[in-house]
Amino acid sequence: MGDTKKKSRWWIWLLAGLVVLCGLPVTFLAWGAYSLSESSRTQPVDCAEAMEFARGRLPADAEDARCTGTHWQDSYITVDFRMPRAGVADWLKTTYPGGEQLPPCDADLCLEEDYDQVLYVRVKVVYEDGGTALVHLSSFDL
Repeated sequence: MGDTKKKSRWWIWLLAGLVVLCGLPVTFLAWGAYSLSESSRTQPVDCAEAMEFARGRLPADAEDARCTGTHWQDSYITVDFRMPRAGVADWLKTTYPGGEQLPPCDADLCLEEDYDQVLYVRVKVVYEDGGTALVHLSSFDL
């Protein structure tokens, strides 16, 4: 009387085990690929932080400042701004006193400074009409 035999559900346990065994590595692989793609994407950065990274400060009369950064194994920061043409030389002398003028480049003025071969800063200045200068600063660490 009451000898009802329960059906074996071994296949449910087998399926659950396969999902765990195969699903977890695939999930971690997908998460790693997503993290890698997001980490190397250029994103806006606060300009004060960007200039601190580049061991400098924006000039007081800088306008239209845009700062971006890319971080993964190395950090790459770019800062673009305009300033009066007359103040460029003084700003460069005070901000990057050890900077070396690069040979002719694709701008009106090019300067590079390295900090113990760990951090590099490159500045390109293009003189514009109306007494302004467009400054492009890029810095990266190793």
